[in-house]
Amino acid sequence: MGQKRRLLGLRAEQFRHPLDREATQALQRIPGLDMLMRLTLGTAAQEWFYLENMASAVQVGVRQLPWLYELLQEACRILDIDVPQLYVRQHPQPNAYTLAVKGQKPFIVLHTSLVELLTPAEIQAVMAHELGHLKCEHGVYLTLANLLVLAAGQIPNWGLWLAQGLQASLLQWLRCAELSCDRAALLVAQDVQVVVNVLMKLAGGSPSLAGQLNGEAFLAQARAYDQQGWNWLKLTRSLPLTHPVPVLRAQEIDRWSQSPEYRQLLAAGHEAE
Repeated sequence: MGQKRRLLGLRAEQFRHPLDREATQALQRIPGLDMLMRLTLGTAAQEWFYLENMASAVQVGVRQLPWLYELLQEACRILDIDVPQLYVRQHPQPNAYTLAVKGQKPFIVLHTSLVELLTPAEIQAVMAHELGHLKCEHGVYLTLANLLVLAAGQIPNWGLWLAQGLQASLLQWLRCAELSCDRAALLVAQDVQVVVNVLMKLAGGSPSLAGQLNGEAFLAQARAYDQQGWNWLKLTRSLPLTHPVPVLRAQEIDRWSQSPEYRQLLAAGHEAE
């Protein structure tokens, strides 16, 4: 593929998934949500999670794993977003996450097992997915969803009841928000197979198997799953999840890669310098 295109002036609404928009509006209408966020995401809590991460992970920069930092910088240039802090954390579960409360001190964390599993292009797609959370200003709700279970045990009984009642709504919102972030990953990768490969490897990859997996076969699997219809087993399967199932994410991003909306965004971009 040729030179990647920078999407100068890119706005979140240009790639936000419709389900993300609808779920966010539904969340904003929940009574008591603002009060719960003030209880669980106060200044002290924000600072604690920021410092805990700084103390327990390796911060990436020009002098620390610079190749990862370069991937992050390029992704930020493409999405036209400020560069957040990036950390690598020792963990056997391949994963990445971002935390940012009210836009303050945003940071992205990559688990070491994720870095070992993916190619550089795929790692950058994961970074772009996390940047999508920042670009779409998912920070407050995203952090609340991540901390809800831990925080619920430290707030009054009425707060615990409220937190439990919100859990299903937050998970529904989070699954929808992830679809927007997959689109951010594609806008940076500018190659749908890279994003599909990430989803495939997270579903069934390992460092020894990763090179043997077939992305086209995974998309065929996704289409076969989709053809089963939306029965109650599928719905029940998704309810406790923070992310949509991998095959549906793969098919969804494959469809968007062929849409006029995506092509117009790239066509309006500028060649990277």
